[in-house]
Amino acid sequence: QVQLVESGGGLVQAGGSLRLSCTASVSGFVIDTMGWYRQAPGKQRDMVARINGGNTNYADSVKGRFTISRDNAKNTAYLQMNSLKPEDTAVYYCNAKGLDSFRTRRNYWGQGTQVTVSS
Repeated sequence: QVQLVESGGGLVQAGGSLRLSCTASVSGFVIDTMGWYRQAPGKQRDMVARINGGNTNYADSVKGRFTISRDNAKNTAYLQMNSLKPEDTAVYYCNAKGLDSFRTRRNYWGQGTQVTVSS
């Protein structure tokens, strides 16, 4: 079974920084894409950033402030969040996509970590 464990969330003042980490423990699964998504109460879960090889994608709202990176050997993804704003407050989820041993595409989620930005 695939397990994604997130850490690094917390409470920070506007303008501050946080670094989220996601470590994937995999068995019979090859990850090709990792990403971060966030969801605030009453809102849908939206993509924040994702990385596939050397390619990265960011939501317009975080461009220039957030940076996603990945340690491929450890199947670990990071999200460096700078210049945080109150509107960044949400539960942040790690996501991993890839192929299982049957060559079937699968999608896995972490448990989520709370990020709260005070004004």
